Amino acid sequence: MPDQIKNQIKKLKEQINRADYRYYVLADPEISDAEYDRLMSKLKELEEHNLQYKSADSPTVRVSGGILEGFRTLKHKQKMLSLDNSYSFDEIKEWMERVYKSMPRLEGEFTVEPKIDGVSVNLVYDKGSLSVASTRGDGQTGEDVTENIKTIRSVPLKLLESSDTPDSIEIRGEIYMRKQDLSLLNKEREVVKETIFANPRNAAAGSLKLLDRAIVAERKLRFFAHSLGEYKGDTPLTHWEFIKRLQKWGVPAVEEAKVCFTFEEIVGVCQAWQKKRDSLDYEIDGMVIKVNNISWQKRLGVTLKSPRWAVAYKFPAQQVTTKINDILVQVGRTGVVTPVAALDPVECAGVVISRATLHNFDEIGRLGIKINDRVVIERAGEVIPKIVKVIFSLRNGNEKDFVIPKACPACGGKLIKEKEEEVAWRCLNLSCPAQLEEGLIHFASRSAIDIEGLGEAVIEQLVRKGLVKDFADIYQLKKEDLLTLELFKDKKADNLLEAIELSRKRELSRFLYGLGIRHVGEKAAFVLSRKFGSLKRLMQVKLEEFDAVYEIGPVMARSIYEFFRQESSRRLMDKFSSLGVSPRSESLIVKQGLLSGKTVVFTGELKNFSRSQAEKIVRQAGGVATATVSKNTDFVVIGNSPGLKYRKAKELGVTVINEEEFGRMIL
Repeated sequence: MPDQIKNQIKKLKEQINRADYRYYVLADPEISDAEYDRLMSKLKELEEHNLQYKSADSPTVRVSGGILEGFRTLKHKQKMLSLDNSYSFDEIKEWMERVYKSMPRLEGEFTVEPKIDGVSVNLVYDKGSLSVASTRGDGQTGEDVTENIKTIRSVPLKLLESSDTPDSIEIRGEIYMRKQDLSLLNKEREVVKETIFANPRNAAAGSLKLLDRAIVAERKLRFFAHSLGEYKGDTPLTHWEFIKRLQKWGVPAVEEAKVCFTFEEIVGVCQAWQKKRDSLDYEIDGMVIKVNNISWQKRLGVTLKSPRWAVAYKFPAQQVTTKINDILVQVGRTGVVTPVAALDPVECAGVVISRATLHNFDEIGRLGIKINDRVVIERAGEVIPKIVKVIFSLRNGNEKDFVIPKACPACGGKLIKEKEEEVAWRCLNLSCPAQLEEGLIHFASRSAIDIEGLGEAVIEQLVRKGLVKDFADIYQLKKEDLLTLELFKDKKADNLLEAIELSRKRELSRFLYGLGIRHVGEKAAFVLSRKFGSLKRLMQVKLEEFDAVYEIGPVMARSIYEFFRQESSRRLMDKFSSLGVSPRSESLIVKQGLLSGKTVVFTGELKNFSRSQAEKIVRQAGGVATATVSKNTDFVVIGNSPGLKYRKAKELGVTVINEEEFGRMIL
């Protein structure tokens, strides 16, 4: 038994040391935060009950990390300690009771502030100027990253002068990256086939270790200060006062720190931040509770690893480790086929997760995912979590490759890519059950064939009851069918049937737009209607004829051509025709229009028309509606708060009219 415990402790130390190396040295974590915390908690428990096996090199008595290569080392004037973590409010209460044993309750004032999920750094200011900056390293010695820190605009090179500016001070805080900046950075890295960062903290850590200052400057890193190291000068009495001084000196301090007097107040602040964490533009992984009075901080002291006067409350994990049991394929409303991982259920951010999106088939290859892999998943405000990485070291030979399907799993239709470089595979069958409901909502919408009363709730019932299996089935509905629906009586059924009847002869452009052909919006639908005149003609057009139309690009041309060449599309068009649906051409409507040969641009907010309605009116009157002002533009129509197009029109001498003048013109 003793040997078993000894070996267990040895294995845990090896796992934690490996995780520390991957995270702090390589900036490439292999396991989730939750898994790391579990390993550390288990090691602590075993060592506490078996002190004879606790050694000086244990991760439980070491702060963290190693020294990154490429930078000279610096010793901190005052040790940079890590915080003890708590995972429940009961643990917070226990910590407060321990504090109260040394500190009278009447002195029990605490600060509560968000725990920024970034990279810890130490900034030293001498005589108000930034002299040196370093990472935490092992808590006593860190890496000199001064030159990289100087590229971060939120770090002041010189403190704003004040009566209480210290002669020398160590300011501790976090280097972090905003979520939106990470998203842009990862998009750039994808283009050049570089590995994307899993989260903002990894991006910040990886950026700080770069030797090229120019690249660091491009990474848009930011800084928040949160604590005090060595201080030579008029020492503040409280942590709250220190935060206020930082703000006065021009140092960005941790946002919205709150002073609390009771356990209930602390809980309330923590819960409020947890609710809004996903709306923040930076990541937080918990809250930090500190004894506010600095003299009491000194009395309470520190352990080898952490201060006794502060504790971190960790939010439920947003990254966890689990297993992929299978890879399923689902079809979205636009026909895009998406792989989804079926997972061993695991709690992540307070929610039990059993599925995670894989986005596309290329993503499976990029991550190297196989069925039965152990993976890290992340849920940061997303409805469907995503897989961050595979833990290759845990493979055991039972993993299986995923085979990309050749046919739509919902209808058996052909899957296509519009372009070889595109990642999305699509099913183009309009009658595909997986796409039908959302497609019908669009088809019946006001901008399309405009069937009043055929809304989302009605369509859902029609599809669920099997009364509508494709777009054309709308025109086979009978009154007795509608009366089987919820909240439908004679009058409502009659009104819907009348609206359906009116839609049989809508303009061809509205019909084409309603079909939801990939890349075909209202404007393109109008161009197609005017150019080819009828649905029958469109079904006969060759690819090069579509491509030759000035307003139709090669991608759209191929999309239209592929749509009308599909057997399922042809059957659907024949069915429409057999049911008396005959969209009318708009070529005659616009031939002798009031705006024949005129080019019109709209700018600003219109009161009486939507932008799409106004552009449609121009096209129906024989004109062309464009988005760009040039010397060939005939009119620029301005609404409220016109933009740069108005200024460009004035510069070029183009006629400018307001919305009222436009209305009188077309009337």
